[in-house]
Amino acid sequence: MYQDTYRPQLQFSVFPPVLKNLLIINGLLFLGQMAQGSPLSQFLDTWLALWPLGAPDAIMTSRGLRTMADFWPWQLVTYGFLHGDFFHLLFNMFALWMFGAQLENAWGSKRFAIFYFVCVVGAGLVQLVTQYLSGSYAVTVGASGGVYGLLLAFGMTYPNQIIYLNFFIPIKAKWFVAGMGAISLFSGATGAADGVAHFAHLGGMVFGLLLLLYWRGQLPLKPEKTLY
Repeated sequence: MYQDTYRPQLQFSVFPPVLKNLLIINGLLFLGQMAQGSPLSQFLDTWLALWPLGAPDAIMTSRGLRTMADFWPWQLVTYGFLHGDFFHLLFNMFALWMFGAQLENAWGSKRFAIFYFVCVVGAGLVQLVTQYLSGSYAVTVGASGGVYGLLLAFGMTYPNQIIYLNFFIPIKAKWFVAGMGAISLFSGATGAADGVAHFAHLGGMVFGLLLLLYWRGQLPLKPEKTLY
């Protein structure tokens, strides 16, 4: 069966609409998180962060007894809009803009939004399974799963484009992606950099890879239009 190619003709925008709204929403919700102890901050932490499955009502931490909240399905999306601190937010939003702007301009806003949220949800699912199997009760926040999915897509779409590591070390995108994936796999397997959801990062990359291969017509199930 003939497959059309999908190649939107768009004028390049530094802040395309979906990316711009993601940046704004993440920033606004972080301001709400900063008001620690306020009803808004408690609401965000209780209802929008990703809480683990099967957690007890309370657990003992290094800071004392901590009350746990319940997992709800919508948290698989909403946790991606919350962040642990300013530098967590800054790193994720910079990476989101750096890799997301070019992809949204190339794919179109609808396809970009679908890809990003599939990666966020996929990363959350992998994190829940990993925590359940390991008996961890950490609360998960951050857009990193979606960002790592975009990073994977960028490396596959523009493999030879130069990225400047630490702003001055040139490296091709495909090697940068491979290195970031290897670091997450090693750190997750060895427990290095505890407190970072390494398997969620990998989950975002895996779900992004599967969706990108589907869009390209490289899986047994074919899309109506292949991605150019």
